[in-house]
Amino acid sequence: MALETVMNLKRYHTAVMITEVVENLDVVQGGRYVDGTLGEGGHGEAILLASQPGGQLLGIDADHEAVMISRERLSNYADCSFIVNSKFSSMKEIATRLDYIPVHGILLDLGISSLQLDFENRGFSFKNEDPLDMRFDIAQEKKAETIVNGYTEKNLSDLIFRFSEDPNSRKIAKAICNNRPIYSSRDLARIIENANLKVRRKHHPATLTFQALRIAVNEEIEELQKVLNDSISILGLGGRLAIISYHSIEDRLVKEFINQGKSSCSCPPLNYECVCSKEQILRVVNKKPIIPSETEIKENPRSRSAKLRVIERI
Repeated sequence: MALETVMNLKRYHTAVMITEVVENLDVVQGGRYVDGTLGEGGHGEAILLASQPGGQLLGIDADHEAVMISRERLSNYADCSFIVNSKFSSMKEIATRLDYIPVHGILLDLGISSLQLDFENRGFSFKNEDPLDMRFDIAQEKKAETIVNGYTEKNLSDLIFRFSEDPNSRKIAKAICNNRPIYSSRDLARIIENANLKVRRKHHPATLTFQALRIAVNEEIEELQKVLNDSISILGLGGRLAIISYHSIEDRLVKEFINQGKSSCSCPPLNYECVCSKEQILRVVNKKPIIPSETEIKENPRSRSAKLRVIERI
């Protein structure tokens, strides 16, 4: 799907768990919020609607095409929204520059968007004959093609396993190296599909490799670690951070962050008394992650693996 098609038809994808996000962020009238993964603006629009009158939104996205679409979608809120084309790891710097601290809530909808999967020539989907790109920010130099055609077999295998936990990583890396150079996403998917993999899954055998490449290209783990740490200094007391994750690697990182923040002591378990003077800074709002309803999964199958975790600054 071309960008012009979306802009002309104004056909937007449905944001995941949109009602649950607004409810658990506890959106209030006149509140200030940040959507660090603005995308097409679905969550952002809902937050702005619920926070009127007086509500404001800072929307951030690394994808220039997504920013163009969200600006069009949120044009009726131009006087109370700030939309910035940037990685969400720059959230603290952006909020500081705009004098937008503290805020009442922050949303992070992690991973790849439906919009990016549908766009032509981005390489996120293996259904099209797209170049091996996979960049959220098309201004950056590193592409998936660089990794696929440049890494050693061992480094490629390690990367695939680290960012996907695919037990087939060695076989996949070997198949890739034996068929290089590879320039299109469809060719890469075919090579993986024909690699005689031992462990089979319900989804396409190339799914996890594409996930691993995308994470590596966009440095998603490093980005997430930074924005999680910075979010504490942006949130006001009682402010909430809502995070939607889609796979075990990013969800594990989110859980580790939450566990550290909700703990009032980081001393070793065998210490008889606390010497770290650490204070608890977070409260878990939902002890178990919120997942999409069966109805939502039927209407939007891409939401099936989503987990929403919400914490509050105290």
